[in-house]
Amino acid sequence: MKLRLDDDKMSDDFFEDTRILGIASTLKNYQFCWHVEQSMLIEFQTSADLQIPMEKNKRSYSFTVYEYLDSISSKEHFLYSNKHEGEFLLPELQHLDFIWLVRDPFQNDEQISLMQQQIRSIPGVQLVTEVPHDKIKSKDNLQR
Repeated sequence: MKLRLDDDKMSDDFFEDTRILGIASTLKNYQFCWHVEQSMLIEFQTSADLQIPMEKNKRSYSFTVYEYLDSISSKEHFLYSNKHEGEFLLPELQHLDFIWLVRDPFQNDEQISLMQQQIRSIPGVQLVTEVPHDKIKSKDNLQR
């Protein structure tokens, strides 16, 4: 009997209790994170461990991921850079510069709406929209 990993189950577990926002912005990663910290008090951090490597057309790409773990509310925030040197982490969402994933079992529509308003108020942000999970075909790219 062969044991096999159930990739779909792992993907479902990863996205459980999450909401995803797509953001179009003229800001660079570090500028956007600075504005988020100033206006929303969310201090994103990154490290080499959080980079998402990708090989495509014999070239290597690395997508930056920022995280913020709120110790009080136990919310987890992950901000993914969707673009790197002309390639996209989520090719089906090429019009978005950032993907913001929030994991919180107690999250509601009002909180997401407030987050969207706060992000929209950041200078240089052009679009903030919630992205339904079923619209993301390359979900696995977010889990690397």
